[in-house]
Amino acid sequence: MSKVFPRMSRNRALQGAAAGFVVFGLLLWWLLPGEEPPGGAISFATGSRGGVYEEYGKDLSDEFAKDMPDLKVDLETSAGSQDNVARVASGEADFAIAAADAVESFAIDHPVEAARLRGVARLYDDYVQLVVPRNSAIDSVADLRGKRVAIGLKTSGVRLIATRVLNAEGIDPVKDIKPFSYGIKDVDQLGHTIDAFFWSGGLPTNGLKALAETSSFKFVPIKADFVTKLHTQSAANRYYRPTNIPEAAYDGQDAYAVPTIAVSNLLITREDLDPRLTEWLTRTVIRSRDHIGSEVHSAQLVDLRTAIYTSPLPLHEGARRYYRSVKP
Repeated sequence: MSKVFPRMSRNRALQGAAAGFVVFGLLLWWLLPGEEPPGGAISFATGSRGGVYEEYGKDLSDEFAKDMPDLKVDLETSAGSQDNVARVASGEADFAIAAADAVESFAIDHPVEAARLRGVARLYDDYVQLVVPRNSAIDSVADLRGKRVAIGLKTSGVRLIATRVLNAEGIDPVKDIKPFSYGIKDVDQLGHTIDAFFWSGGLPTNGLKALAETSSFKFVPIKADFVTKLHTQSAANRYYRPTNIPEAAYDGQDAYAVPTIAVSNLLITREDLDPRLTEWLTRTVIRSRDHIGSEVHSAQLVDLRTAIYTSPLPLHEGARRYYRSVKP
């Protein structure tokens, strides 16, 4: 004899079954998109050796190879954000990682070229890390006056933000300090040829992790009032926000949170890139978050809910297709 369910129970059962089919369908779509993966070749500009851009770019390339085995990815090291934006705009690179302030600065200075740029995903935040030896008397940005300071490679995002921080303190980065065009691979010069080192990157950065194993350093606080000063300097500075470097971000170093500035990173491309290819790349970026995050801590912060916010760039059509396909 068949059992008769009350109307409410039947409705709930039907709703549950429908939800199950939806989840099952999404799972199938996720794993088996139902179309041949795109192939061809792309160039991907990452960053300087030892930085998070380079590490993250390598891991993303490995994930692209899994999802799109016929796609050849040419990874290119670079000076960083400013260099990357210029490379993508000129066609020298197809995809790159760049900080939002560098993208906005390029758009202000090169509006025609910047009109070709598109966003793929908001990734993770860079933290400004002003590093000095543990026994240094430098305790503030003002104390940098007259010192030997690494302010980043010429076309890096580090150079951009270090210059702005110094200017906000009334320090001329040419006249009031002895500037060094050092990148993260030169951080071992801290306490030798340089007194302080500016770096802007995800936490932790391999170059500083390696330094922490052999040397003792501390972070100089960049307090919240700097953000207010920076916001008055340029429209591009609206992407800076106050934050803290968490305690023990690097083993054996600061055991307390240190005030600093953060800026979001974007995966960028050009308007003319194939929408289907860009859709697949976007899917891989989001799908691979947890796997890459086990190796590159910053990748854990990639979030589907915020990835669509690629200001100051509009979304590429391919990325838009992906986000619409997974919209709840």
